[in-house]
Amino acid sequence: MSRLPALLASPAALEHAFAAGLATLLEQHRGLGVYILVLANAAYDPALWQRLAAPLARRHAELAEAIGASLRGGGKIAEPDDDLMVFLKLMAIGFDRIQTVEQRRAGPWLLSFNPIRALRPPRVSGASVDTLLRAFDPTGFHFNKPFLAREVLWEGELAGKAARLLYNKFPFARLHGLLVPEPARQLPQYLTPELHGWAWDVCERAGAAVPGFCLAYNSYGAHASVNHLHFQSFVQDAPLPLLDAAFAHNGGARAYPLACERFADVEASWFRLDELHAAGTPYNLVYSGGGLHVLARASQGSRPLAAWSAGFGWSEMAGVINLFGREEYEGLDAGAIAAELANHAP
Repeated sequence: MSRLPALLASPAALEHAFAAGLATLLEQHRGLGVYILVLANAAYDPALWQRLAAPLARRHAELAEAIGASLRGGGKIAEPDDDLMVFLKLMAIGFDRIQTVEQRRAGPWLLSFNPIRALRPPRVSGASVDTLLRAFDPTGFHFNKPFLAREVLWEGELAGKAARLLYNKFPFARLHGLLVPEPARQLPQYLTPELHGWAWDVCERAGAAVPGFCLAYNSYGAHASVNHLHFQSFVQDAPLPLLDAAFAHNGGARAYPLACERFADVEASWFRLDELHAAGTPYNLVYSGGGLHVLARASQGSRPLAAWSAGFGWSEMAGVINLFGREEYEGLDAGAIAAELANHAP
C-alpha cells in the first residue's frame, strides 16, 4: 500500500502546506487570478486572513493603481474578462470593506455568509441539465488547462493513482481543494466503480491521519461546475449537519428533509450509485471516515429556487447553506432551509 503524501500526514502538515502555498502564490504571481484565489481562501479562514491580509492589501493597491491607470489611458488590460470583472467589483467594495466569512446555526443547519463567493462567475452549475453523462470537452474548461498549473497545491501519487490537488478559487469549506484523479485521462464527471473505490480509500486513509477530512462529489446535473472528473476535499472541525447522529440515516430519530442513505460498505454503495445512473437520477455524495452519504435529488434547473438560494450543491444538500447577502444570512430560519431541501427531493 502506497504511503500518503506528506501534506496529508497530519492536520498540521495540511494546514502548513495550504497556507504556505497561498503565500508563495501571492509572492510569485502578480496576476488578478492568483490575487482573487488567495484573497477568497484567506477570507474563509481567520488564521489565513491574519497571516495574509497585509500582503493582500498591498497587492490590491498595486493592482488597483495599475488597472486604473490603464483604464484612464485607454490601454488594454491583459487579464481574463472574468478575473477583471471580479476585481473591478472588489475595487468598488474597497479592500478595507471586504467581509470575511461568518457562520451561525439555524436549528441543525449551518449558515455561511460568504460575500466573496458571490463574485464568482457562473459556469455550467447554474444551467438546466438533463443527463448524468456528457462527453469530456477538451476545448471547454477543465483542470488540465495550462493557466491552472499555478493553482496546483500538490501533484503526485495518491492511493495508487496519479492525482492533482488544486486550490478552490472561491472556497466554501475549510482547506477546500479540488482533487482530480488521473487528470491526463480526461474523464468526464461520471463515477465508475474504480474511481468510487479510489475515493473511498483516499477518504478512509486520509481521514485516519487528518480527522475531519472528507471528499464530496456533485454528479453532472447536481451542480457540478466542471465536466472533468473531480472530488472536492475539505476538513470539518465539527461534523457537517448531514453527519449529525441525530438524523435517522445515522441511527437517530430525526428525519432529514429529503431521503439520505448512509453506507458503510464500498460495494453496497456502488450498487446504489449504479441504480441512480441507470435511472438518470442526479446525486450528491459526502465521503467521510464514517462511510458514504448518498443524496439522490432533482436535477439542477428543474425546480424553482428560493429567492435566497444560488443553487443546492453538495454543501447545501449536506446542510451548510452558503449565502451572499447579509439580510438573508441574518433572517433565514431553520424551517425555510428544511423546506428548500425538501424541494430538491427527486
